[in-house]
Amino acid sequence: MTSHGFLRVAAATPDLVVADPAANARHTIALLAEAETRGVNLVVFPEMGLTGYTCGDLFHTATLPRAADAALAEVAAFTDRDFRGVAVVGLPVVLDGQLFNTAAVLHAGRVLGVVPKAYLPNYKEFYDARYYSPAANAVSKEAAVAGRRVPFGTDLLFACENVPDFVLGVEVCEDLWVPAPPSTFQALAGATVLANLSASNEAIGKAGYRRQLIGCQSGRCLAAYVYAAAGVGESTTDIVFGGHNVIAENGAVLAEAPRFRRGGHLTVADLDLDHLRHDRVQTNTFNDSRRTLTKSFLKVAFTLDAAPRTPELLRYVDAAPFVPKDAATLGERCDEIFHTQVAGLAKRLTVANTKTVAIGVSGGLDSTLALLVACKTFDALGRPRDGIRALTMPGFGTTDRTLANARTLMAALGVSVREADIRAMCLEQMRALGHAPFGLPLAGETHETLGEKLRHLPPDRRSDLVFENVQARVRTSLLMNTGFVVGTGDLSELALGWCTYNADHMSMYNPNVSIPKTLVKFLVAWVADNEFDGATRRTLHDIVDTEISPELLPVAADGAAGQATEATVGPYELVDFFLYHLLRWGADPAKVLFLARHAKFSREYPPAEVKDWLVVFLRRFFANQFKRSCLPDGPKVGSVSLSPRGDWRMPSDAAARAWLEAAEG
Repeated sequence: MTSHGFLRVAAATPDLVVADPAANARHTIALLAEAETRGVNLVVFPEMGLTGYTCGDLFHTATLPRAADAALAEVAAFTDRDFRGVAVVGLPVVLDGQLFNTAAVLHAGRVLGVVPKAYLPNYKEFYDARYYSPAANAVSKEAAVAGRRVPFGTDLLFACENVPDFVLGVEVCEDLWVPAPPSTFQALAGATVLANLSASNEAIGKAGYRRQLIGCQSGRCLAAYVYAAAGVGESTTDIVFGGHNVIAENGAVLAEAPRFRRGGHLTVADLDLDHLRHDRVQTNTFNDSRRTLTKSFLKVAFTLDAAPRTPELLRYVDAAPFVPKDAATLGERCDEIFHTQVAGLAKRLTVANTKTVAIGVSGGLDSTLALLVACKTFDALGRPRDGIRALTMPGFGTTDRTLANARTLMAALGVSVREADIRAMCLEQMRALGHAPFGLPLAGETHETLGEKLRHLPPDRRSDLVFENVQARVRTSLLMNTGFVVGTGDLSELALGWCTYNADHMSMYNPNVSIPKTLVKFLVAWVADNEFDGATRRTLHDIVDTEISPELLPVAADGAAGQATEATVGPYELVDFFLYHLLRWGADPAKVLFLARHAKFSREYPPAEVKDWLVVFLRRFFANQFKRSCLPDGPKVGSVSLSPRGDWRMPSDAAARAWLEAAEG
């Protein structure tokens, strides 16, 4: 998995015997053995995990620190023989005549370095300053631990040489809770994975704040954060520890341990280092913040064992990343999207000082969503909906089903309705061009007789780009002559170039411009269930259930649409999956295919089919940038947008070769 940028990490809470380092070493080793079987690359243990955090004045005896050092040597030896990853364990270390609360980083049988706790809480229930010295009091830059002298200090980073994006920074408990955590500066110095060895006790409401703190720090640092907490084995003389392990990545909590669990346990998650690198490269202000660094960091190099491991990916791969899954936030998300669309269109209509708009209504998903947004916009502006001039323009490919749905919807919404059969206009344009559609001569034909002949065309003759373009552009011409045009095309179509240049591609303002097809479908269904009832709700659901088609090729003899969009460009759930990972995260096509194998789509796609559709997507995406370079205005709604004015700038003549080769493997 590391070849695709994934790193498996664990926060560990072992069984603990207070003041018994030998027993704690055995329990630590037991969890390392489990971690090895589960393919973990990094395991982080709690603060003072080899002794227990609650030893009190026993820390000042000669016996406990010495026993802890012997336990450290035993754990380090295990990492030489039986654990191939990196382990971070907590213990007291005597240096310069002082006692420090530290984290030792172990790999391949040796201690790579020791990081002392920088900030010592000495308030309320905490008495750290009674036992330890803060990191700033250290004089030496090396410490003798487990029989070796190793780097010592808060200025250490641990860099993996064969996983370039794996750089580890370490801090201890309270360090996270201060205004300027050491992990912030570690991240600015290059750390992508931050570890915290903690003994944070439990109190009412504290777990929620702790979770929020960890998530926010990972987001602020554009990093992963592995937080390992002391558990119920600690002394309960005055306080109780819950083992609240949390793993977060760039603001999102990936895994969390239930509190108060008895027995040793691991909390495991797969980090995506590619995501972190992508966002750091893209977010210039993160890198600008490096100016605040006032000290240099020593990078301690190590190499992970490259022996192959093939564990199942633990990370959830969302097959529909643009569509909200959590029912609790479903309404809130939809409401937010609609308000964004409405706010954008309302501002434009106010500035344009127009009291009317024109919109084409086909009975399909995109025009339905745009019409609903237009209605909400007019409601918000206090204008009557009859200012929305809705045109339905049946042509040679319009089915009875979509036409009926368009008529029903427009009537239900109370907008101004006009129907214009475009077939005669299209026939005259083809005559003027001297074009024989599908090879059929036009002499003596009317649009009715031509339409009847076209219905019976064999499948192998149903291809005529001029025929399609004439219809699309006639519709746009009618709309443009009507007034301010509200666009309807969506993000997925723009990515694919599945629109006619200077036809449905163009408008005065497009509220759908950054909404992918899967989300359009979801939004229309949500509106149906939450805003309407009766016949209107049934119509909206029928629109959602209708096969997606531009309806530009002749209707088939049985009345069905003459073309299915997804048969040409691929299933939209795959299209939007590709779009999200390629644009939001800059993922390599090989990684996109890897992720697709772990996603649960509406049906099972053989890997070869997914690859074929990815190749189609890449070819179309690169070939159609010229259409995106002159997009009309429209609001950014989510994390991905193709607006050339900010989110996506790309040369129209860029070559797709490197991406296609990566997809082909």
